[in-house]
Amino acid sequence: MKKDDGLAYTFMVAGVVLFKDEKYLLVQEKKPACYGKWNLPAGKVDEGYSIEETAIKEAKEESGFDVELGEKLGTYQNKVDEPVKHIFEAKIIRGELAFPEDEILDAKWFTFQEILNMKNELRVDCVWRAIEKAEELI
Repeated sequence: MKKDDGLAYTFMVAGVVLFKDEKYLLVQEKKPACYGKWNLPAGKVDEGYSIEETAIKEAKEESGFDVELGEKLGTYQNKVDEPVKHIFEAKIIRGELAFPEDEILDAKWFTFQEILNMKNELRVDCVWRAIEKAEELI
């Protein structure tokens, strides 16, 4: 949360759920605040970018895949001082799995059941909630 002149502003995050060969892609973050936690490819919405543009850009940056957005799976916020997260399903158009090693420790494909069994290893609960919603659409 950003504070300016006594006012508080919550920033937004946009991300994607990628599904391939019956598995979902998660990335393991390197930031000190969430080191080693698994998350969806996602990032902060910067000024000048739409939520959708950010989701596409972050998918490319954190996974190496060019994507086409599908249905919006949800808007999530657990606490008022956390960012609002907009999560979309996305179809892989092209590319190979690749990630920036200065930001991401690892990227792996997991089954739905594996993700449900690792809830404590996820950065935020909207990861499994968005994947649960995507699972309903398959």
